[in-house]
Amino acid sequence: MAAFDLRGVTLRSGGRTLLSDVWWTVRHGERWVVLGPNGAGKTTLVRLLATYLAPSSGTVDVLGQRIGRSEVAALRRRVAYLSPALAHEIPGRLTPRQVVDAAQAGAIVPWYVDPGLVDRARTGAALRSAGLDGIADRPYDTFSSGEQLRVQLARALVGDPEALLLDEPTSSLDIGGREALVATLARLAAGPMVAIATVLHRVEDIPPGFTHALLVRAGRVVAAGPLVEVIADGPLSACFDQPLRVERVGDRLATRLG
Repeated sequence: MAAFDLRGVTLRSGGRTLLSDVWWTVRHGERWVVLGPNGAGKTTLVRLLATYLAPSSGTVDVLGQRIGRSEVAALRRRVAYLSPALAHEIPGRLTPRQVVDAAQAGAIVPWYVDPGLVDRARTGAALRSAGLDGIADRPYDTFSSGEQLRVQLARALVGDPEALLLDEPTSSLDIGGREALVATLARLAAGPMVAIATVLHRVEDIPPGFTHALLVRAGRVVAAGPLVEVIADGPLSACFDQPLRVERVGDRLATRLG
């Protein structure tokens, strides 16, 4: 069964066509990266999978449920969606442990959360998964942007989601923050998550263990399939309209102008 399935999806908004005739299937066990030029429709695609948008035409199935015919609140508990836009909503004086405790009750702040709804063992497991061991009791506003993103990731993981969606998680990170996040995503890719899809800007940020890639340009799919076939000279050059060469560096990939 597919974790996510888009069939002939077109999305229009404000007189513009954001996506056009998109067909994309993410099966159980697959880890996808989504790449494309700025404005290509990458974020729109992930928001569709996260149930925050609905198609103008075509169908979107998420974990076997048809968007438009299913209760999205229930689906959102099964699919973790991580966007940097959440960063400013977390009060700076909270610790990661408090943030993750509150998330178990569907809250951002812990002030009115019933302690009976909080399982501290689950909080600890989520913090470890996000690589926050040893720093879980510092105030949120003392963290770097990369560390804050990992707090948000722990918050998303504490609900034991079946799938994980990340929208441009490396966009505001420095080199150290990007590398730490890539390592965290590599660990998650090796775990039991049904499916993972993340929007990235750079081939260099693709974590080891990711299996598939989707390239989009101007709202259309340029290429989709196994990572080794899609993250290659021809498809990337067509997607970005530049002669690009792909090189392997250890267990990572890199690009340069050809």
